[in-house]
Amino acid sequence: MQAATFSYALAEIMNKPQVINKLQEEVDALVGKDNIVEESHIHQLPYLYAVMKETLRLHPTLPLLVPHCPTQTCLVGGYTVPKGSRVFVNVWAIHRDPSIWENPLDFRPERFLDNKWDFTGKDFNYFPFGSGKRICAGMASAERMFMYALASMIHSFDWKMAQGDKLELSELKFGIVLKKRIALVAIPTPRLSHPTLY
Repeated sequence: MQAATFSYALAEIMNKPQVINKLQEEVDALVGKDNIVEESHIHQLPYLYAVMKETLRLHPTLPLLVPHCPTQTCLVGGYTVPKGSRVFVNVWAIHRDPSIWENPLDFRPERFLDNKWDFTGKDFNYFPFGSGKRICAGMASAERMFMYALASMIHSFDWKMAQGDKLELSELKFGIVLKKRIALVAIPTPRLSHPTLY
């Protein structure tokens, strides 16, 4: 998972103060303000996990998954796909489809609290890491790193924009990798009780 996805997550939660407050409450209840986040904490933070899933739904690292090439001509959804065709799956569009997702453009981590959706690629309504033989090999590592980094950042600091700055969430370009149009510039303010924890 690349830095752009983390940047989108931070921007989305800064755009929704109730989300960052809920995240901080969850992490504070588990870790406390006298300690730092450790990797062992991350699997005990269900709301943080929901935030990661919602970030990947709206801002998948690879909006067009790794291309597939059928070994024989086949029929998919009423369309003939010739043998040898290069097929790109637009997961970005699937994750924003209003026939699948209620209010698909809204950042709502709560939609993932029921554990209905996972990363295994078995449900083709939500598969940010791909599916089948081409599922992302680094999925478990990306999940742990994202969770650990975001938990540490929201636990250790309060975040705000520079005065006069506006939060920008639009994409720079749509292609193999998704990037923000304007880089996120956020100001951290320490929030832990002991200065040596930074």
